[in-house]
Amino acid sequence: MQFDFPFIVSAMKEMVKTIPLTLMMAVLPIVFGFLVALGNIIVRIFRIKGLVACSRFYVSFFRSTPAILHIMLIYLGIPPVSSFFHLGWSANEIPVSMFVIMALSLTAGAYLTEIIRSGILAMDTGQVEAAYSIGLTYSQTFRRVILPQALMVSIPNFTNLGIGFLHTTSIAAIVAVPEITGTATIVASDNYAFLEAFIGAAIIYWVLTLILESANGVLERKAARFQGGTL
Repeated sequence: MQFDFPFIVSAMKEMVKTIPLTLMMAVLPIVFGFLVALGNIIVRIFRIKGLVACSRFYVSFFRSTPAILHIMLIYLGIPPVSSFFHLGWSANEIPVSMFVIMALSLTAGAYLTEIIRSGILAMDTGQVEAAYSIGLTYSQTFRRVILPQALMVSIPNFTNLGIGFLHTTSIAAIVAVPEITGTATIVASDNYAFLEAFIGAAIIYWVLTLILESANGVLERKAARFQGGTL
């Protein structure tokens, strides 16, 4: 079978149209996951009784199981749960991409919890003591000193997670979400040029990853200047 170079370009034209959906499924879980992670960090830091164990179980479960399993649990689990509690949710009324975003948000929340926690542990304790010495409460110290610096320290890990989730969106094809990989499969099915289509998909993922890495470099340099350091 002859390799079809022109088909790579035509397939990429179709896949480029799905980039906004792919980015939405990669970015929104990070945003929602950050909120979940922040809640977990607050529970851990302030040791809220009854919730610490739940937080640890959540982080352990979602970090120990694959994202594809989370998508299937949400996709297949929400309809019966809705029916049992008479919530009135119908799987046909919810876009399939929303199930993917919900599942990946929970996945991201677990990983971001550990990323932020490691950033907090990497902080110089002298800064916390200095905050106490000028009269800041523990809550104020956490909000104004600990959390901002922990986030800056964690920028590379945030970027790595974002790149990982960009690639993870490819598994959304199993629930018929037409993102980049799913579209590659669809356009290749007409003439069975799967190799050419997947090469085109690889090029698009590569370019998007390079853009994210460039953005990470800019953020790291700005964070270094803010902290008075150099990179």
